[in-house]
This record gives sequence, structure tokens and C-alpha cells, in this order.
Amino acid sequence: MTQIIRALDEIALNYDVLFCDLWGCLHNGVEAYPAAVAALQGFRARGGRVVLMTNAPRPRKYVAEQLDGMGVPRDAWDMIVTSGDAAQDAMFAGAVGRRVWAISQPKDEGFFTDIPEEWRDAPPIQRVELDKAEGIVCCGLFDDLTEVPDDYRARLMLARERGLKLLCANPDVVVDLGEKRLYCAGALAELYEDLGGTSLYFGKPHPPIYDLARRRLGLDDRARILVIGDGIATDISGAVGEGLDALFVTGGLAFDQFGPDVENPEPARLQEWLALRAQDPTYSIGRLR
Repeated sequence: MTQIIRALDEIALNYDVLFCDLWGCLHNGVEAYPAAVAALQGFRARGGRVVLMTNAPRPRKYVAEQLDGMGVPRDAWDMIVTSGDAAQDAMFAGAVGRRVWAISQPKDEGFFTDIPEEWRDAPPIQRVELDKAEGIVCCGLFDDLTEVPDDYRARLMLARERGLKLLCANPDVVVDLGEKRLYCAGALAELYEDLGGTSLYFGKPHPPIYDLARRRLGLDDRARILVIGDGIATDISGAVGEGLDALFVTGGLAFDQFGPDVENPEPARLQEWLALRAQDPTYSIGRLR
């Protein structure tokens, strides 16, 4: 049974490293949560290390710039690892071919143009129309403010008929931008699988992003890691798959499921909701603080 805590400090001494989600935990896509920032700063001040682990479909430097713009101080984290980092590595390795139909926005441009040093000598990735593509790279909807996954059904059916694989740079299905809920690349990847296509995933809850984080931070099997996140199917499921403890932030994506006080989830509602999803995170908290 999950243990509801009021603050990270209650359990912080049990861990050396945090793998902390961003959207819904540290910020809402518009502004940072001051209490969450302070919690991460406090953890680092006591000698812990913080990896910001996000399913953002962009290389980490763009996420750092976004956090700077929200006023998140650099002393709140040690490293950023993104789904974009792991998926980009697979793309340049040729996981879905070298001529790809890219479903992306201008903000995702760096995913294609910022070539990692180890891939500088590889054949280039060319973005082409669907009828000329060897595979699909999906960073998100073309216009996530107005479109829904079903708008892509006909095109994805054509891709399935051609046997194209879809590389998903962000396994998240939805995210909240302020008060508005938007669809992410994961929603298109799920639809493609429902249509009989093959989708490849590299962010949470799939192993590549965790392997990348451990490698970059130089962690061994003795490191005591706590995963923090609001996504039950990504953050919490990923922690279980990696054999790691998890802190479920109930005030994120599922904020309206656990009673009227977002900061204080009702235990009975929380336990019922988790049981229906066959999940039992080590800890739960209303908002990260």
C-alpha cells in the first residue's frame, strides 16, 4: 500500500539520486512550482543528485533553455535526460531508415538538426513526404492546440499498409499546458499500434532512457534511486520495470481523482484508483514539496 507523505524531506535521506519528471511535477508548462524547486534544491544541498527525466521529444539543451525561461534555477538539478536524447540516438542509427516522414513542430527542429558528435559521420536523415518515406519519426502533432490523434488516422493507415515503423520521440499520451490538455506523440504511436502498425519507444517507461541516465551520471547498482512523477503509465510503470522506488505526484495529470484538496489526496480514493491500474507506488504526495 502506498505511503502518503507531505514532503520529500520525510524520505530524502533514503536516496542518493532522484529521477524527477518535469511537466506536472516541477512545472505546468507555463510556470515553475516554487515548492517543487525548493524540494530539489534541498535534496542537492544535502549531497543528493537530481536527474530531470522528461519525455520531451527534444535534446536536453532545449529543455534547459525552457526551464531557464520559467525561472527554474540551475542549482535545482544536476542533469537533464530526455526521451528526445534516447530517440535521437536511435534515429541517427537508422532505426526507421534514413528517409523519414516527420510529424513535428518548429520547436522540435533541433531533434533533426543537432547531430550528436558520435553520429556526425553517419549518412544524413532526410525528411520527406509520407509516400517517399522509409519510416516515421513522431515528435508530436503538427498542431497540438487544435488537432487530435484521429485527424491522422487515414495517413497512418497508409503508413501501415506500406509497413513503415514509427519512432516515437515522446511516449506521453497527454500533457497539461496550463489549464489546457494536449495530445502528445504517444497518442499517435498508440493509434498506429491500434491500426496494426509498429511503434518504437525510447522514453519513459521504456528502458533506453533509464540506461542513458545511469550511464551519463556514472551510476552503479548500489545507487539508491527514487523516481518522481505524475504519470502512472510512464513514471510509475517505468520505476516498477526498473525495480526502483517511486513517488507518485497525485496533483499532476490525475489531480481531479483524489478529492477536492489537490495538496492532500484522500487515501481511500487513491488506493481504489491505484488498484484499478494495478499500481502500488512506494510513496504518494499531493504536490512535490
